[in-house]
Amino acid sequence: MIACSACKTPYPNDHIPHICPHCGGIYDFSAPLTFNTETTEPDLPGIWRYRHTFGLPADAPIVSLGEGNTPLVWAEAFGQQVAFKLETLNPTGSFKDRGTALLVSFLRSRGVTSAVEDSSGNAGASFSAYAARAGISAQVFIPAYASGPKREQIAHYGAQVTPIPGPRSKATEAVLEAVAQGQVYASHAYMPHGIPGLATIAYELHAQLGQSPGTVIIPTGHGTLLLGVARGFAALRRAGLIARQPVLVGVQAMACPPLWAEFHGKSIEVEEGETLAEGVRIRQSHRREALLSVVSASGGTFLAVEEDRITPGRDSLARAGLYVELTSALVWDGLRQIAGHVPEPIVAILTGSGLKDG
Repeated sequence: MIACSACKTPYPNDHIPHICPHCGGIYDFSAPLTFNTETTEPDLPGIWRYRHTFGLPADAPIVSLGEGNTPLVWAEAFGQQVAFKLETLNPTGSFKDRGTALLVSFLRSRGVTSAVEDSSGNAGASFSAYAARAGISAQVFIPAYASGPKREQIAHYGAQVTPIPGPRSKATEAVLEAVAQGQVYASHAYMPHGIPGLATIAYELHAQLGQSPGTVIIPTGHGTLLLGVARGFAALRRAGLIARQPVLVGVQAMACPPLWAEFHGKSIEVEEGETLAEGVRIRQSHRREALLSVVSASGGTFLAVEEDRITPGRDSLARAGLYVELTSALVWDGLRQIAGHVPEPIVAILTGSGLKDG
């Protein structure tokens, strides 16, 4: 069940708020995810084989473009073998598709025909594609600095693209004005419905490796991917399929590192500074407490990458045949920082395709 994290009021059945109307709190699942190999449905497409873990209404339709089942490719990095999870090969080119499929399915179960979203690119492209698939009219508010390929991708799916000047937070302010006028807010950051879709990465990694990873390193902005992966491995452990959960490492850009700063007790004023890693230009995560908790409990950490190391990281990955956007490239310097200090096997999640940068 989904309920407010603060006042515990259940998510309503008669409307679709993005925050609790009683106290303004963030919605989340009130119980851990449950994984059961006996109820997995291998005949369903992609991630939907794990539908029993999703918590969707029984009448929610399967909205799928074939997301999931992404490859795991090994390559050397800083003297060690690392398994790279290619979320770049999801239908719209990023990991967002796993969560968007569930969120759009939920919206369709509620009869939604029009919705809005704000995004620096990947979430907007994903929402636009799945909304088109489900027959939902979409409008996406994007920062004016968002890369051309991402903007064009959103528009080609038929969504209305609304560029907003200024930092990433201005796009959120603009979308909230539309929500105040009655639009449904299909927010990947506020709405928790997509988190179990992101947890499917954990199930796939377990199947691909035949064990739990020792460490998983993930680019982190809002942090829903990191949280989803953490909850997926927790579900596997409760099911008795793994003995321990992996060490979790979130990587941010030093230009905008709120989770890194708080985790390490840095008394600095975090600015929404300009960064090549535009996908993690998030001044504050709505789920910061949950993220700090799961990373600490795993024995992991948050890292921050200096701006002059981002492009070389992208280039190093490309020379291994892995072409990623600059946000994904944060993991390369993250691997440098943790080399020799974390348990193996190490998995690095590559979140978005290099074809999206431009």
